[in-house]
This record gives sequence, C-alpha cells and structure tokens, in this order.
Amino acid sequence: MTTPERTRTTSTGLGQHISRFASFAVSPEAQPARLGCVGAALLTVGGLGAGSTRVHDPLLESLHLSWLRFGHGLVVSSVLLWAGVAVMLIAWLWLGRRVLDGTATAYTTVATTGFWLAPLLLSVPLFSRDTYSYLAQGALLRDGFDPYLVGPVENPNSLLDNVSPIWTTTTAPYGPAFILVAKFVTMIVGNDIVAGTMLLRLCMLPGLILLIWATQRVARHIGASPATALWVCVLNPLVIIHLMGGVHNEMLMVGLMMAGIALTFQQHPVWGVGLIAMAVAVKATAGLALPFVVWVWMRQLRDRHNHPPVRAFALATAASVVIFAAVFAVMSWLAGVGLGWLSALAAGNVKIINWLTVPTAAANLINVIGGLVFSVNFYAVLDVTRIIGLAVIAISLPLLWWRFRHTDREALTGIALAMLVVVLFVPAALPWYYTWPLAVAAALVQTRPAIAAIAGFSTWIMVMWKPDGAHGMYSWAHVLLTTACALVAWYSIYRMSKPDTSDETAVSTP
Repeated sequence: MTTPERTRTTSTGLGQHISRFASFAVSPEAQPARLGCVGAALLTVGGLGAGSTRVHDPLLESLHLSWLRFGHGLVVSSVLLWAGVAVMLIAWLWLGRRVLDGTATAYTTVATTGFWLAPLLLSVPLFSRDTYSYLAQGALLRDGFDPYLVGPVENPNSLLDNVSPIWTTTTAPYGPAFILVAKFVTMIVGNDIVAGTMLLRLCMLPGLILLIWATQRVARHIGASPATALWVCVLNPLVIIHLMGGVHNEMLMVGLMMAGIALTFQQHPVWGVGLIAMAVAVKATAGLALPFVVWVWMRQLRDRHNHPPVRAFALATAASVVIFAAVFAVMSWLAGVGLGWLSALAAGNVKIINWLTVPTAAANLINVIGGLVFSVNFYAVLDVTRIIGLAVIAISLPLLWWRFRHTDREALTGIALAMLVVVLFVPAALPWYYTWPLAVAAALVQTRPAIAAIAGFSTWIMVMWKPDGAHGMYSWAHVLLTTACALVAWYSIYRMSKPDTSDETAVSTP
C-alpha cells in the first residue's frame, strides 16, 4: 500500500527539479547559460550551410534553403556559424571566471550544459563528417557485411555518398559495442541520413550524462571542486561542440570510462572494470585506464580484506582480465564479429596528416626548414618520426603505470598522463582526441594557471578547425588568428582579479 506515497514523492521530486531549473533560467546566475544558448543556436543555423552538410540534401531543398550552401548564402552561413563559436567561447570563459571566484556551483554548470546542448541536438554534424562513416559502417553490419573486413564502398547506398573519400575503403576501427549502436540506428531509420544523425546524437547522450555524473564523484573523491572539473571537461567546447555537435563516439567512450573509474573509487571495482571494458568496446583508447584501475582494486583488497600485496595484485589482475574478456566476448557475439577492428586502428590513423601530434609536426618542420637547405622526402621523414613516436609511447606507458600506483589520485594522474602521451605521439590525432586526457585530468587541474592553459589550448584547437572538418594549419593567417584568440582566452582566466576576502562579511556577486 506504499505505491501512492512513492508516486507522490517521485512527482514532488521531479517538480522540485523543474522548479529549480526554471528559477535558475531567469536568474542572473544563468547569464552565461543564456548567452551560450544563443551561440549554440547561431551554430545550428549557420551549420545548415557551412557545417559538414550532405552532398545531396533534399531537406534543404524542400525548405528552400539550398542557397545557404553556395555563394553569398555560404558567406552568411559561415558568419553565423563562427559568430556562434565566438559567443559560446565567450560564455564558456565567462562561466569559467565565475567558477574560479566561487560564484558558480556544480548545479550551475550542469544546468548550463542543458542550455548549450539543446539547440545543438538539431544541428547538422559540425566540424567533422565522421557521422556519415558511422552510419555507413552500421549499415554494413545491418546488411550482412563484416565492417572489420570491408569498407563502406562494398555496400553501395545513399549513405556512401556522404562518407569522406578517405574512409570509404577503410575498415571500422571501433569496438563491437559501437558498431552495434550504429547498426541499431540504421535498422530503425534505414538510409535516412537526417534521421540517422539525430538518432545517433541521441545515442551519445548517455555518455554525456555518465560524464557529468562521474566527474563530480571523482572530483569529490580526491578533494577537488566538482564545478571546476565540470567546466573543464563537460562544458569545454571540445566536448559540447565537437563531441555532441560533431556526433563522435568519444562521447560514449569517455562517459563509460569515467563512470568506471568513479565506481572503482567508490569501492565497486567489478562494475567499474565492466564499464571500462564497455568503453573499450566502443573505442580502444579507454583500455589505457584499466592497468591503473588494477592498482586501485589491489589497494582495496589489501586494506579491506588484509590480503598481502602480491596476492591482492594477482586477484585484482585476474578478476579484471576475466571481466574484460567476458564483456568483450558478449559484445562480439552480439555483433557477430571478431577482433579485426584492432588492425584497423593503425590503418586509419596513418591516413591523417596534420600538426596535432609531435611526430607529424616534427616531420612538417623538418620538411619546411630542412627543405631550405637540401631536398627532403617528407613521407620518408614522416615514417621515421612516427616510428619514434610509437617507441616513446611503448616506453612511457609502463613507466607511468609503475610510477603512479600508490594512491587513487596518483592512479588518476597516471591515466591522464598516459592518455596525453598517446594523443601527442600517435601517428595522427584529431581535435576531439584531446577530450580523452581532459576528462580524466579535470579533477586534477584546479589551479588558475592550469585552467588558463586549458582555456587557451581548447580555444586554439576550436578555432583552428574548420566547420567542414578541414583545418587551417597550412594558412599563416588562420594560425595567427587562432593563436591570438587562444592568448585572449588564456589571459582572460590567468589575469582575472582575485575575489576580495579581506572583509568576512563581504558577499561575492556575479
């Protein structure tokens, strides 16, 4: 007979949340949220013409908006889109200053996420065409092909028209869990790219929700500010615009991985390792967290059950391997695929050439500077620098794993550094790759200089990338403009005035 009471309690709780959100929406505290919402709306409108739009778009034609993609219409779209990016960056920095001076709470950042995300749920893919590859790979599995053996070109359909040429012959480098998600989407919407994009973006939402949930708990666990951590890794434009606006599966991977880390810290290592294994089944990078989580589990076994260190380590390692293998076996069985995606990881990366990793940047610099003196074979140099980069990764990861093993905070630091090393020294990287270390480091990066550095770096990458998925690293004008924007972002955080605490009765105001 307790059901009515529970129903009333649930309804009351929901009503309280709605009331609190409504009060926040009209309060001065929500000024950055409202400004960012305007920026997101401009991004969504401008993206219709200047985003990563479809090759053939009957939707725009039916709305009589095809003119947005050509001539003066494209100029208008581009202006709107970049204005949206600028407004969102300003709102993000504004909120960052409030987080640092203590006038913005964790609730402020969570509620702001809703404001900024809502318009982007309706946008075309922004700053990347990967969404179309995801759908084409899901259609491969749907139509009886193995996406780890053949590329989308083997399954001609309307989805293939929108896949970037470089990826049409590339096999899927993603785990079985994500391939199942893509298959699920294409089974529901068929080859409808518009509906597929919207549904696939909704499938990324659980990752964002998990990231919000986990970031706060990890921050509290190590004595950090949840609001600051959320600002760094949830409201960061690389997450909101690139992962959600661009519809990248990193959103699922990062959310699952951070939730696994949080659960392990909260004495639930079985569930934690299981979620990390699920994250690896989306994208392999999450596997970098697993060896460090073994240290956490080992300490829990040692401290709670009085196991000797060697036995505790052996038990934690064996249990982690069993859980990981079980999760992968189930996901691979459901998808009906093997481990062919592992070989596709390297095959896809070598096709990308930009300045976002040390090996590729070094090869470009050697080509530019050395070319002034003697003839340089760029691709031969690139092969050498990439081999050196892989050697750096192979040497660094075991050293980091052994060095950062003593406490939960050290384990988190080790994961963040391991991911940073991988992103910096892999053959090639893309802007959203930097969300991997950012998500893990968010609870660790709490000082003003560090936060200012993240603000400048995130702004640099955000402005450097073009809405159609290309980059401006070979244009000096674009590089100089991007660097100027990054310096402004860095300075706005680094040089902000400290709150006056000389009068204990003083009240900080936004």
